[in-house]
Amino acid sequence: MVSTLPNLTDVDLSQLRLEIRNLQPQLVEWRRRLHEKPELSFDENLTAQFVSQKLQEWGIEHQTNIANTGVVATIDSGKPGRVLAIRADMDALPIQEENEVDYRSQHDGIMHACGHDGHIAIALGTVCYLAKHKHSFSGQVKFIFQPAEEGPGGAKPMIEAGVLQNPDVDAIVGLHLWNNLPLGTVGVRSGALMAAVEVFDCRIFGKGGHGGMPHQTVDAIVVTAQIVSALQAIVARNIDPIDSAVVTVGKFHAGDTHNVIADTAQIGGTVRYFNPTYQGYFAQRIEQIIAGICQSHGANYQLDYCPLYPPVINDASMTQLVRSAAESVVETPAGIVPECQTMGGEDMSFFLQEVPGCYFFLGAANPEKNLAYPHHHPRFDFDETALGMGVEMFVRCVEKFCN
Repeated sequence: MVSTLPNLTDVDLSQLRLEIRNLQPQLVEWRRRLHEKPELSFDENLTAQFVSQKLQEWGIEHQTNIANTGVVATIDSGKPGRVLAIRADMDALPIQEENEVDYRSQHDGIMHACGHDGHIAIALGTVCYLAKHKHSFSGQVKFIFQPAEEGPGGAKPMIEAGVLQNPDVDAIVGLHLWNNLPLGTVGVRSGALMAAVEVFDCRIFGKGGHGGMPHQTVDAIVVTAQIVSALQAIVARNIDPIDSAVVTVGKFHAGDTHNVIADTAQIGGTVRYFNPTYQGYFAQRIEQIIAGICQSHGANYQLDYCPLYPPVINDASMTQLVRSAAESVVETPAGIVPECQTMGGEDMSFFLQEVPGCYFFLGAANPEKNLAYPHHHPRFDFDETALGMGVEMFVRCVEKFCN
């Protein structure tokens, strides 16, 4: 697949309409200003103020302080028609930036390491363009600037606050700048795009004692090590091999010194899957395994299991609409990547449970400019050429859906 993707030097931006190409310097300016002032989940106050300021400048009706820091704006064409929503997430990550760039983060320990600053700039660029070109579509376009995608999740509280009503949204689209794909590509597929995200923490209670007298103890480390090993058999032996799933134990803490058998141990991890029929299954199966192993050793446990986000499931007809838009923006067929699933998660999934929609990836990596570090890396950055491509994608989606 990689060999069929276009060369970065061959990316043709002439397919972007001239006005969007001319908007590119402003997109870069907005993105860099946002990058300098990153904010964590539900604390996106400066970010929301910046978005609101731009909307006010353009005379766009909008609401603020939705689900704490969310912003919603609506552009009405003045003609009857359907309502399409465009979603952009706003939060950053608790990461110390290591990039040596003029626009590096000015907030110590916080960084836009996943491209959300670019998502905001793209959405603002789309607002700016459509506000001047209401004649190009019918109906209305609702822009949802969402807090807290990185956790604990801002989509659900925004939905509960009514952002999909008044006017009622008929469909929704969103994009993620994606350094797993090169600049000049769009990753779009029907069905499951991103995985469900569930997390667990478990504390095992044994009986401590002397390292040389194990018969007097219930070794919490031995018990927990067996649990970690047994959990890996869930995917291998309980999940249909046609489906994809992951059970990862990401932390294991126990003991303080060499010759003392630990009386407690703690593990934590994450579960990922695409098939929504597995909702609830992993929580049940993980507890069965933990309970069984603890019982066999005379240990006890405390399990906290939390399902965070369901899988991102794209609607078939909306996926076709996005693919059609992509055919006008990137070189085809090489520039459209249909098999681009990831076990990463996204709370865009909650919007897609409410209305038909499509979430897609916009390639943004450029190794020739050293812009290919992975998401959530302290040196993450992306080729800003993708910003104009994102605006063009959204505008074409609006025109195709609302006309």
